[in-house]
Amino acid sequence: MGESRDGGPDGPGTTPPPVEIPIEDALDLHPFRPDETAAVVADYVEAAAARGFSEVRLVHGRGAGVQRRIVRAALARSPFVVSFADATPDRGGWGATVARLRRSENAPR
Repeated sequence: MGESRDGGPDGPGTTPPPVEIPIEDALDLHPFRPDETAAVVADYVEAAAARGFSEVRLVHGRGAGVQRRIVRAALARSPFVVSFADATPDRGGWGATVARLRRSENAPR
């Protein structure tokens, strides 16, 4: 049986399997729904810090600003984030947020 948008393989009410996101220096959030964004950002930032990244770029788009607000709220709550700001124009401008990360104790040296 195929997966529905409302749930996992068994339909509404079931949990879809987790999606593996590659941990790189940028994450495009366009494929994610707004109700998924905060958790995705929190997990991604934690994993990026654990891998030793000092900076990541989160591409949320320019639109109405819903994803941008969710991203920034998640970054503000994260113990792994030192600071964040709009990306420079050549890296997405206000359609992307760049976060400077605190090195995780588990990060490779």
